[in-house]
Amino acid sequence: MRTRSRLCLVTLALGCALPTPLLAQDAAEDLAALRLQLAAMNARIDQLENELEATRAAPAVAAPAKPAADTPVAALGKSDGWSFKPRGRLMFDAGFTSAPASTGAADGFGNEVRRARLGASGDMPGGFGYKFEVDFAGDEISVAAAILSYEDGPLEVSIGQHNTFQSLEELTSSLHTTFIERAAFTDAFGFERRLGASITYARGDFLAQAGVFTDNIEDTDSKNRGVDARLVYMPKAGDAQLHFAGSVHYNDLDDAATQLRYRQRPLVHFTSQRFIDTGSMEATSETGFGLEAAAIAGRFHVAAEGYWQTVAMPALASDPTFFGGYAEAGVFLTDDSRGYKGGKFDGTKPQRPVGEGGFGSLQFTLRYDHLDLNDAGILGGRQAGYLASLIWKPTDYTALLVNYGRLQYEDAILPAANGDTSYGVDAFGVRAQIDF
Repeated sequence: MRTRSRLCLVTLALGCALPTPLLAQDAAEDLAALRLQLAAMNARIDQLENELEATRAAPAVAAPAKPAADTPVAALGKSDGWSFKPRGRLMFDAGFTSAPASTGAADGFGNEVRRARLGASGDMPGGFGYKFEVDFAGDEISVAAAILSYEDGPLEVSIGQHNTFQSLEELTSSLHTTFIERAAFTDAFGFERRLGASITYARGDFLAQAGVFTDNIEDTDSKNRGVDARLVYMPKAGDAQLHFAGSVHYNDLDDAATQLRYRQRPLVHFTSQRFIDTGSMEATSETGFGLEAAAIAGRFHVAAEGYWQTVAMPALASDPTFFGGYAEAGVFLTDDSRGYKGGKFDGTKPQRPVGEGGFGSLQFTLRYDHLDLNDAGILGGRQAGYLASLIWKPTDYTALLVNYGRLQYEDAILPAANGDTSYGVDAFGVRAQIDF
């Protein structure tokens, strides 16, 4: 407004400054032109004043948010290289087994909390990591995992209670297996987490794993010393994921009088009955060789393994070699696929989970499972399992499994009343599970 006032005064002064009538006509013309210029200037001033008022009325621009690292949690996770992730899983099993009544092993209904784990995992500064889990299932508390790791590019070193490198089925988490229990040979041959140190190297389609181990952390008084190694080739063929692997295992029992025993339940864990059992064997060592093959193509997957376990028994003329293996094929009835990561099967994330307008994922799998504990004078029996599994995952972290198995036995350790050791056993089991 001050600028406009000045311009008006200038106009007035110019008008007064025209001195004589002789110049009146020319002055009038000049004055008219000047007034047009002043009008244009006034219009521009009005525009500028409006823009200024709009600028003053606009809300102040928010200051950039402080980086998340200023908060205590983020500072712990990012600035200092630390992270903490709680972990847990709960699995409740129920079902029944049905054997010929004359064997005395007709358990009927059974149930159990199969796993109840709590723990945590995360990163530490310098490329280190940790994982710790405790299992509360059963009548005692046990350490499921206790691992300190170091990672540098394709190389990872682990120390503590962790998996040995035997079997695709064994290395796949219990959260992601296709049946309530893993293949029979993995349990019969004593595959489990052990205390030791290992190294893993991954480059492209190849994965190499090797480690030295003692015994389970609950059995540290034993003198077992073992070596395990596994080599995996995992190429892609178009959209299909392929898997080929081999493993070797050696365990020195360090005592000729060590009692080694191989035996197995019929599919489900909540029964205490075993129909095949080598009994106690005085052994000095065990040596195992395994082969693995699998493929995932869209909704479909196939997998197969074979494993040979030789037991050194000085009291026998020759060392027995026992065999176990399986072959399976599965298909998703929904638009989903089985996961795969790091040389093992991984979890399935439903494309349309419950709660987001979907049904979740539904998977159907058939398996033939074989275990032979007869060799070199050891008569532990043979078990052939014809198994079916249906898995419904409503969400990423919940699942319901329904399993049925028909187990056919030869040389079973529990004879029927007529002395027959060849017969069938039916097993049915369901599992409800949740994890985080």
